[in-house]
Amino acid sequence: MKAKRNIPLRRRKKQGKKAGLAPGTISYVGDLRDFEVYADVMEYCEETFDEKNNAPIKSIPRYTGNEDIRWINIIGIHDTGVLETVGKTFELHNLVMEDIAHADQRPKLDEFDAYAYLVVQMVRYDDEHFQISTEQLSIIVQGNTLISFQEQPGDLFEGIRERLRKNVGKGRRSGVEYLIYSILDTIVDNYFVVLEKMGNHLDEIEVKLLDEAKSDDVKELHEIKRELIYLRKSVWPMREVINSLSKSGLIQKNQITEIYLRDVYDHCVRAIDTLETYREMSSSLMDMHLSSLSNKMNTVMKTLTIISTIFIPLTFIVGVYGMNFKRMPELEMTYAYETVWAIMIVLTLIMIRYFKRKGWI
Repeated sequence: MKAKRNIPLRRRKKQGKKAGLAPGTISYVGDLRDFEVYADVMEYCEETFDEKNNAPIKSIPRYTGNEDIRWINIIGIHDTGVLETVGKTFELHNLVMEDIAHADQRPKLDEFDAYAYLVVQMVRYDDEHFQISTEQLSIIVQGNTLISFQEQPGDLFEGIRERLRKNVGKGRRSGVEYLIYSILDTIVDNYFVVLEKMGNHLDEIEVKLLDEAKSDDVKELHEIKRELIYLRKSVWPMREVINSLSKSGLIQKNQITEIYLRDVYDHCVRAIDTLETYREMSSSLMDMHLSSLSNKMNTVMKTLTIISTIFIPLTFIVGVYGMNFKRMPELEMTYAYETVWAIMIVLTLIMIRYFKRKGWI
């Protein structure tokens, strides 16, 4: 017997505790975390490369004194004291730090005089529970320094780090703009991985519904429809962010990166098209399920109606001769009982033949 899958309810970020706070107040909104915030730092150019893992936040200076590219990846945004330290070190606006601590931001791009602030969403898919999880990635670009803020350890960017370590591709020979492109390209490519898994799940549900609709299958279909809506909140704004980024001064000074970024934009549009296709497919499957239930109900009602129609005249005959009147001439006939049976059988056969000729049975 197949075990039922327990589908957990989606947990929503508790935003109520921010109500009433002064603008620019750094207050964490997100899932509970209990690890110590740390940073991984990469500093590189075409000839040199240096990497420090688990570096204390206070040990990271604002300037390195050279033109090397520096990627500071801060893991953890739940410690508001650490965020305040980072904000003071790099002279970031309090409203920016407030948004970084709020782990439910819509993807966006804000440009300031000295830096740019970018928010995107990393997406993962839980195959066991059929549930999408998102993680906010906040990015600050300040000169040749890129600061990224993750909610928890583990991300999608190990491939980027390996290419930088081994000096493979354009990463070490390009500016910070190319690093931005690499991060966005990785996030958008992962959308297709998630969509592929959801598409496979939809195909499995379609086969099951065509075979025989069960309550568990319908529950899974409803859940995946909800996950597609949730995914749409992350994918659709991403297109606007990439489009705004390609038009910003941050990218336009580098025509090579601008070309690559247009390619990411095309991938994002493809991901949106695929997402909308799956949303329509899930709605069609739900409609198909409801139509199937309606057809089954109609078949049952049709069968019961035919049976009732056949028994109506038989019931009438039996009812007439079941009356307790003393004077009923047919009761005195020698073969009265057999005659009534013959009439009922012939009448039943005539009605069945009539129904078959009409194509009702």
